[in-house]
Amino acid sequence: MSTTTMSIEEVHDALTAEGQMFEMEEVEVRGVPIRAWKHAPENLAQILLLSSGYGDKDFLVYEDDRWSFDRHFRTATHLAHVLRDRYGVEKGDRVAVAMRNFPEWPVAFFGASAAGAIATPLNAWWTQHEMSYGLSDSGAKVLICDGERLERIAPELENFPDLHVIVVREEGVEIPEGVDRLDDVLGEIPAEVALPEVEMGPEDDATLFYTSGTTGNPKGVLGTQRNICGGLISLAFVRERGAMRSNTSSEAEMGDDGQNCSLLSIPFFHATGCHSVLLGNLAAGGKLVMMRKWDPVRAMELMEREGVTQFGGVPSVVWQVIEHPDFDKYDLSALKGIGYGGAPAAPELVRKIEEMFPGRGASNGYGLTETSAISTMNAGVDYLQRPDSIGVPIPVCDVKVIDPHGDPLPPGEVGELCIKGPNVVKGYWNKPEATSDAFRDGWLHTGDLARQDDEGFIYLVDRAKDMVIRGGENISSQEVEAALYEHPAVTDAAVIGIPHHVLGEEVGAVVHTAPGMSATEDELQEFVSNKLARFKVPVKIWFFEEPLPRSPQGKLQKRQLKDELLGDESATA
Repeated sequence: MSTTTMSIEEVHDALTAEGQMFEMEEVEVRGVPIRAWKHAPENLAQILLLSSGYGDKDFLVYEDDRWSFDRHFRTATHLAHVLRDRYGVEKGDRVAVAMRNFPEWPVAFFGASAAGAIATPLNAWWTQHEMSYGLSDSGAKVLICDGERLERIAPELENFPDLHVIVVREEGVEIPEGVDRLDDVLGEIPAEVALPEVEMGPEDDATLFYTSGTTGNPKGVLGTQRNICGGLISLAFVRERGAMRSNTSSEAEMGDDGQNCSLLSIPFFHATGCHSVLLGNLAAGGKLVMMRKWDPVRAMELMEREGVTQFGGVPSVVWQVIEHPDFDKYDLSALKGIGYGGAPAAPELVRKIEEMFPGRGASNGYGLTETSAISTMNAGVDYLQRPDSIGVPIPVCDVKVIDPHGDPLPPGEVGELCIKGPNVVKGYWNKPEATSDAFRDGWLHTGDLARQDDEGFIYLVDRAKDMVIRGGENISSQEVEAALYEHPAVTDAAVIGIPHHVLGEEVGAVVHTAPGMSATEDELQEFVSNKLARFKVPVKIWFFEEPLPRSPQGKLQKRQLKDELLGDESATA
């Protein structure tokens, strides 16, 4: 791979110069001056309209089902009118989407957006109780779901008398009275459609994504049109920056037919899956290949069949492909780039990718739901030279590393990472205290501990938040502990992350039982699985005869527990 000839600062200056695509401007957002992309689309409806220009090109591929850009545009736009005319959806109403990665997911998301609603994706892995919480907390007016999610939420629907429910792919599912089928409400899709006339500016509410926090129930993250639409320019910017730093062309990432083709390995209900992969392909005319569920063999089959040029997601899915015993059986020569984020990535991953796919452009990004996905990116030669870094911030983002008093720290010192920019969301839905705690004077306090070097590269050191990240899914330790506490035998519980080569971490738990009472690992796992999504259930439970170690202030000493139970492994967690 080529070496760099321009510094980061020189590249940023050249790309953001006046008159360039990546030109910036200063705007005031909620009383705070920030830099923003001058040429970013104003709203999601504009991006949907832009996509119609790609016509009959393949956009969505699911098994043998192919959707052109034109079909997607007409269906989503027609749905927007149906939502407004039949269900009374108005600007600011919440339209929830809960389904697997089907082609109808983007249709529902952009249909809701074009109607002026706040698109509200729900985690398709949630249990009945968790889905009910999401619908109640968001105050959704409409739920668009698949048959599996309908079966899950059906017993709770009597608690939502004003909720309109629309189901897709409902084969074999008993449909409760009052639930509509999407095909029925859409009818015949008109050959010519026009977007509803809804005024939507950059600071209007656009999305409500749910993310696990450290205090139990998931929090709704309220994003604006500027937050999500600006990400398109950020994605384009990091591609150009990587190309300039590596003396290559960003066009080299395109397929032989001139169209990018991405394999989607993560759910649309993740900010990365929606903001980066879905939106990026929709706006740039890329083909998006979907899977019913993740499977590395099926992924390689599709990569060969469809000529996939871009692949990634979270580090775990990349590991599963490149280490699979059948890897050499598939032709993956069309692959141009491998990108991932959402969970810690071991430095050896980029070295392994470079060994197996020389010069294919591995990249590792950092972002949160609260930063509308991308905030920093490490790619190309920079990533090879600094495999343990999450890269440098995009130009519209300011970052700082602060001490416990809130004072900025010099390069090299470890503190909490804070981010300010047009990608930082408004706050948490109906949670003013949590919002004021995390968002201060325009700065998001991430809860991640990091250091920054003299050239601006950021290195994550640890997490200040009490969280386990399993394959890109944030899991609240307190939420799992609360579920364990409900078991009559458990009097104390601590959830810890168990290092895992592929997933990054898995959920582990340490429990202390009441005198004279007992429980087994299988019993507690089954107990928790009845309350929380399966991926949150501890894979390993240790039983302590003595009370768990706590500080004089009563705080669980989880680091002590990890060191005692995991030894050297805990250093990688």
